[in-house]
Amino acid sequence: MTLDAREIRADDGTTIAYAVRDGAHPAVVILHGLAGSSREFVPTAEALSGRRVILIDQRGHGGSTRLPADTSRASFVSDVVRVIEAEGAAPVDLVGQSMGAHTAMLVASARPDLVRRLVLLEGNEGGGSAADHAALGDFFRSWEVPFATRAQAQASLGGGPLAAAWAADLEERPDGFHPRFDADAMVATIRAVAEPRWDEWERVTAPTLVVYADGGMFTDAQKDAFVSRGRTVTRTDLSGASHDAHLDAFDQWIDALRDFLDVR
Repeated sequence: MTLDAREIRADDGTTIAYAVRDGAHPAVVILHGLAGSSREFVPTAEALSGRRVILIDQRGHGGSTRLPADTSRASFVSDVVRVIEAEGAAPVDLVGQSMGAHTAMLVASARPDLVRRLVLLEGNEGGGSAADHAALGDFFRSWEVPFATRAQAQASLGGGPLAAAWAADLEERPDGFHPRFDADAMVATIRAVAEPRWDEWERVTAPTLVVYADGGMFTDAQKDAFVSRGRTVTRTDLSGASHDAHLDAFDQWIDALRDFLDVR
């Protein structure tokens, strides 16, 4: 798959990196989760045969500015809007996972003219405690950086699909391999996600597919509440899957996505 690397500058000077694969409209815009990058969704893009796909590295992640001054939810939304408008792609099918799902939901609420369909993988209205956020920061700071090899990084991070994705996304420098994000920036970002955004969710008019994993991070009550308060929502549950179901339940994820977006 040929991806054309591009970037755009936000009003605050933050550089947003993204990649485009040419194809038919409506374009599919994909947003990764916290501490990830667009790279882990390349296989998803490949499975959307024939469609134009835009993969965005959200601020603070991947090839975008590593330490943005602004980590507010509004800044993330503005970045996505800026890319969609710069590419002349609207209306798009907007897809997000975890923190990226939260961003996608807010974009669809703020700019319904830009979003034809919305897909939220393991996302909700927001939440999480200060203790959870602090623990997440401690985890990222505990990484034994620099890693000598990607294989050593994957083993150190616990193995499995998510560790493999993190290892593949490391930046190679003369002294070894480093994450393409900053732990403090990740904590600031997730703290902003913690504020529940029910009003925005209840205003989303785009037909929405909400995808949950049976081994994901949300309780049954949280899933039911979120789906019930949406306007036009289809729910799909993936079995034997984690919060990162696009990595460890790929075939189920793609079947649900292709069916909802009518990709043949």
